[in-house]
Amino acid sequence: MDMETAVKSLNPWVSIWTKPRETIRWIVDTDPTRHVILLAALTGIAQSLNRAANRNMGDSLTVLALLGIAVFIGPIGGVISIHIMGALLRWSGSLLGGQATSEEVRAAIAWSSVPIIWALLLWIPEYALFRKELFTSATPRIDANPLLALLLLGFALIETIIAIWALVVLMQCVGEVHGFSAWKASGATLILALLVGGVVFACAFGLSLFS
Repeated sequence: MDMETAVKSLNPWVSIWTKPRETIRWIVDTDPTRHVILLAALTGIAQSLNRAANRNMGDSLTVLALLGIAVFIGPIGGVISIHIMGALLRWSGSLLGGQATSEEVRAAIAWSSVPIIWALLLWIPEYALFRKELFTSATPRIDANPLLALLLLGFALIETIIAIWALVVLMQCVGEVHGFSAWKASGATLILALLVGGVVFACAFGLSLFS
């Protein structure tokens, strides 16, 4: 069985977890636009929900409003983000000798988000258990119930592991499309992070001078 047949038989939605390089190579060789917009939109929903929980947005908004933002605004943010990140990671990778196009890097970013997208399923039992307290700073029900607190910690641990693995997959996928190692892909990502951090610092410093 050749590599292409093997990857097709595994299904990219599953094989990307354990065979990221083989999977993304098959995708960019056959159709680098495959499901990229769908994956970016779903990732945008996941990021929107996580942002709402981490920032306690339920203190000022209803759950329905938060879901509306996640479902309707999240995908827009996800699509915009993948185009920006695709261009920037193509550029930072090229500084280290990478050969990928922006389209190929977008595919790498999109497909490396599959673990994050699968993690969306965790929101179903989480909301059934914790309700609006997922999004609020005050958590009286959880605080009064040790089992709920333990379950919340368990979900947080699972989500952290998934996020770390998604980062590992991202480095593997970006490295594959650029034609270098995952360590070099980490370097390209670090260059990008330093650039963005420098721009943010410069803007903040500039604003402070005029405040």
